[in-house]
Amino acid sequence: MSIAQRGRSLSVTGFLLAGAIGIISSTQTWFTVQRADAGEDILVPGASALVLLAPLSLAVLALGAALAIAGRVVRVVFGVLAAAAALFLGWSTLQLLLGDAYGAVAATVTETTGLAGSGAVHEVAASIVPSAWPFLALVGWAILLVAAVVVLTTWRRWKAGGRRYRTDAPSDAPHDGPVDAVDSWDELSRGSDPTR
Repeated sequence: MSIAQRGRSLSVTGFLLAGAIGIISSTQTWFTVQRADAGEDILVPGASALVLLAPLSLAVLALGAALAIAGRVVRVVFGVLAAAAALFLGWSTLQLLLGDAYGAVAATVTETTGLAGSGAVHEVAASIVPSAWPFLALVGWAILLVAAVVVLTTWRRWKAGGRRYRTDAPSDAPHDGPVDAVDSWDELSRGSDPTR
């Protein structure tokens, strides 16, 4: 089976996997601040280091769930949104790892010590050590970007969603014999009156 034929399942799996990695990493320690005053280390979770991590990861999970039943135009929209989220989160994570991490830990340091301002944070923090979680999050964003590219390149060849998801599904032929309760409900769902 080619990638085009498996595009929907690969994309949905990629979206859900990336969203799950993002949600899990938002609750884990991204940075450990070793204090200059020999106090206890300050642990900075992902949600504090990157404020939009948890909400965007939840949005990616929702996109993955909805992508499974999305129509043709919506697939493209979801692919573009996922690519944008992957690029934004990837860039933001790289900035935290390669740039000045003091901004990422400032809120947690202030909350723990009561000292505010960049000068105070620099005085408190002797060093900031990243954990493996930001790197795992980067892997998640790479997976999300690949899944978004798969959506945008294969969406035309996906099979249409099942009839059960359509509101305009054609009604079955009318019954000649007696109608039971299930048949009556089905006819009501299709918009026809089973009493006629």
